Amino acid sequence: MTIALTQSDFREHIKDYLDQVTDDNETVYIARTNGRTATVISQEKLNWLEKAVSAREDSLDYAIARDQLIQQGVIVDDTQAVESDDTYWNQFK
Repeated sequence: MTIALTQSDFREHIKDYLDQVTDDNETVYIARTNGRTATVISQEKLNWLEKAVSAREDSLDYAIARDQLIQQGVIVDDTQAVESDDTYWNQFK
């Protein structure tokens, strides 16, 4: 789920929104002036996004990062289910 709010509301309730980001894995979008928007996400979510972006698609790092992002609801699992056995994981070695 995501939360969209104004800069004033964010400022007024910053602790509550930061708790939702870190405790509930929420993403907070903050509308600012001149059509600009800022987003607050957890450090963990940012780390997995950076890992996924920097890894080769056929690497173990990418597979793990993608799996974490799916579990967090950041990306949708659009692949067909595969058997998560040694054969699957050995392809990344």
